[in-house]
Amino acid sequence: MKVAVFSTKVYDRKFLSTVNSPTQHELVFFEPRLNRDTAILAAGFPAVCVFVHDQVDAATLELLASRGTRLVVLRCAGFNNVDLQAAADLGITVVRVPAYSPYGVAEHAVGLILSLNRKIHRAYNRVREGNFSLDGLLGFNLHDRTVGIVGTGKIGLILGQIMKGFGCNLLAYDVYRNPELEALGGKYVELPELFANSDIISLHCPLTPETHHLINAEAIEQIKSGVMLINTSRGALIDTQAVIEGLKSGKIGYLGVDVYEQESELFFEDLSGEIIQDDIFQRLTTFPNVLITGHQAFFTAEALHNIAETTFANIADVENGRPCANEIRAQPSA
Repeated sequence: MKVAVFSTKVYDRKFLSTVNSPTQHELVFFEPRLNRDTAILAAGFPAVCVFVHDQVDAATLELLASRGTRLVVLRCAGFNNVDLQAAADLGITVVRVPAYSPYGVAEHAVGLILSLNRKIHRAYNRVREGNFSLDGLLGFNLHDRTVGIVGTGKIGLILGQIMKGFGCNLLAYDVYRNPELEALGGKYVELPELFANSDIISLHCPLTPETHHLINAEAIEQIKSGVMLINTSRGALIDTQAVIEGLKSGKIGYLGVDVYEQESELFFEDLSGEIIQDDIFQRLTTFPNVLITGHQAFFTAEALHNIAETTFANIADVENGRPCANEIRAQPSA
């Protein structure tokens, strides 16, 4: 199948091309993101392959459909950037990669926890400048601390396993209980109890209308003072302005994020020579107790290989008329 691959970087081309060799799909790589302005590049392509910040809205889908596209292949888990109802109306199939590196994401969350706690990022810069003072670098033992995990699917479970290894107590919240987490000693509670009793809160749930701004001013009032808040899931789970106020008041003692609700204008690009116009993001970077990475939690060799494998398996299923387990469709109206 001829596939237009959008939002491509060097690493995308490397892994997709390597895994594609046996199947010989015709891949054409485009560096720009897919949107209504760039959709013309996919003219004549039966399939487009897109990433988290491509804009697959109704207008873009209409343009794609009018030029022969019948398959949208997401090489990511999230699909809130796709208008699924418009796709269905236009006869376009949408598939995704639901899981690819739960270990990588969970381990990155742990990296944020350790770095924030022991101020490793600050110590690294100090030592490079010849400053070996320990003032301001005081941390705490993770042993016997309580970690609240919001979302206990594959990633949340793995985080629980790792933190249990540190000797932490586990609280959990999810619509569906995971018996494997309970077997670790994890206790399921409602969100207010988790907020009030957790020393560390780590978010691992999908972005839905119900979870949008899950961490807002009201939630921050309920949290334990000085809490460490970690988000490696979706940026809009956090109301950034409310979190800034929480940081200023000291209610939030540490913040580690790999995602940001307005990240589509920032992440995956080199903006080091430009003036960043996002004042809220820039304010976040001024706090000494905030650590931000640019959506790299998924970024391991294993993950990129798994993404490529699942992507081509999805294409093969659709191309050969087989049911695809990773197809996603619009939910019927209530």
